[in-house]
Amino acid sequence: MLINFFLTLRKYKLPVTIRELMDVLSAMESNLVYANIDEFYLLSRTCLVKDEKNYDKFDRAFAAYFKGLDDLHGMLESLIPDEWLRREFEKSLTPEELEKIKSLGGLEKLIEAFQEARQEEERRQAEEGQSGEDGDEGNDPERQGREGPGGLGRGKKKKAKKVWDQRQYKNLDDSVELGTRNIKVALRRLRKLARSGKEEELDMDHTIRSTAHNGGMLDIRLRPERKNTVKVLLFLDIGGSMDAHVKVCEELFSASRTEFKHMESFYFHNFIYESVWKDNRRRTNERISTYEILNKFAHDYKIVFVGDATMAPYEITHSGGSVEHWNEEPGAQWMSRFTELYDRIVWINPTPQETWEYSSSVGMTQELIGGHMYPLTIRGLEDGMSFLSK
Repeated sequence: MLINFFLTLRKYKLPVTIRELMDVLSAMESNLVYANIDEFYLLSRTCLVKDEKNYDKFDRAFAAYFKGLDDLHGMLESLIPDEWLRREFEKSLTPEELEKIKSLGGLEKLIEAFQEARQEEERRQAEEGQSGEDGDEGNDPERQGREGPGGLGRGKKKKAKKVWDQRQYKNLDDSVELGTRNIKVALRRLRKLARSGKEEELDMDHTIRSTAHNGGMLDIRLRPERKNTVKVLLFLDIGGSMDAHVKVCEELFSASRTEFKHMESFYFHNFIYESVWKDNRRRTNERISTYEILNKFAHDYKIVFVGDATMAPYEITHSGGSVEHWNEEPGAQWMSRFTELYDRIVWINPTPQETWEYSSSVGMTQELIGGHMYPLTIRGLEDGMSFLSK
């Protein structure tokens, strides 16, 4: 059973290993949990999940694998013979308890009494209009702590909503978009700090050293502030299928303007051709030559394309492939010019990564930029910025 559970976790992209699965098996052999799905959930999560950002993935995998299973008793009933269960149950009773059961007519009579009492409770709840799905006994003091025949507690009819179905950790998964603030944090992986500009920051070490050499007379020394000197060219796909990703692209653009002081941004549609533009309202008559960009910005710039790369393949491979104008040279040729001039180019794709394989144009774009396409998620941005910073 646990092998298939382990494979389900891997299917949901959890970084679990055989070593961690062996830890779960060892814990179960030591009887840390038995026939209790809630306890097994906590035990398996403790052993298998090493980072809280993966809690939500674990919950979804757990729910998918144990779907429809309220607890482990139903499974055990189908695997363990009734006679064996009866003998084991009787072994756990004292002679006084066995006599009490016999006075009630035997174990079979006791079970029948339980079943009748349960049916009566279900009938009464149905009449009161209570579904019993929440698994609590309400505020009625007469209902709380009721006991079955012979003074034995009956317990709850059904359990409350399962912990793994509550999705308490869904914001910890680093594969989702979490807003401008977290995007800024991810973009900070692309940094090249240097001191430049006016001397406005206190240089504590130099001040102490200079004061000591000055016979104790305070000699304050200043230095330029360290700033991120990395230079970025940002190209944003606009219109068409990208309309569905406007919000997250706006967040990325806003965060980029804050983090990168040396950044130039341009717009394109579907793929890069002989011209781009900076103002969408004037895109038809105020275009900028792509050659001009290649000649103006030196090879030390980092290039970031943002787009879903979803289009007809001929828009990349053929002259005249653009859906907006006639392009003399194919988009692939223009992308080759970028890769020849700039050492670091990434493509940020706002569509889910698991869907990329179904689009041939996405695969073609990945190949043109050396495979450096990343999803527009926190982890994807971190990976992309890490590559650019090398």
